[in-house]
Amino acid sequence: QVQLRESGGGLAQAGGSLRLSCAASRGTLSTAIMGWFRQAPGKEREFVAAIRGSGGSTYYADSVKGRFTISRNNAENTVNLQMSSLKAEDTAVYYCAAGPPRTTSSLPSSYDYWGQGTQVTVSS
Repeated sequence: QVQLRESGGGLAQAGGSLRLSCAASRGTLSTAIMGWFRQAPGKEREFVAAIRGSGGSTYYADSVKGRFTISRNNAENTVNLQMSSLKAEDTAVYYCAAGPPRTTSSLPSSYDYWGQGTQVTVSS
C-alpha cells in the first residue's frame, strides 16, 4: 500500500515562498496522478493542483494559478508544490494525494491515498 508523507510546511510572511514535498515511504508514484489539496479551519477541503505520472497535464485552481507550481521527480519518488507570492488566505493544512493513472482531476474521490497533512501559515 502506498504511504505518503508531506513536509516543508511552516510559517511564512505574505509575499514569501514555501516548498512542500510529498514522499512515498511505500510503493512508487511513477504512474499515479498526484494532487495537492488544502483545508482551512472550519472550511471544506479544496483542490489546489494536480499532475499526471508523465509530468504533463498539470492543472491548478484559479486561486493559485500563476503563484504555485506542481512538479514531480519519479526517480526520487517525490511530488512537490512550490508556493510563491503567498497570501494570508493560503493558510491551511495541505494534503498530498495519489490515484490511478487518469486525466488530472480536482475531485477528492479520484484519489485513493492521502498523506497526513502539513500546516502552512501565512501572516500579513
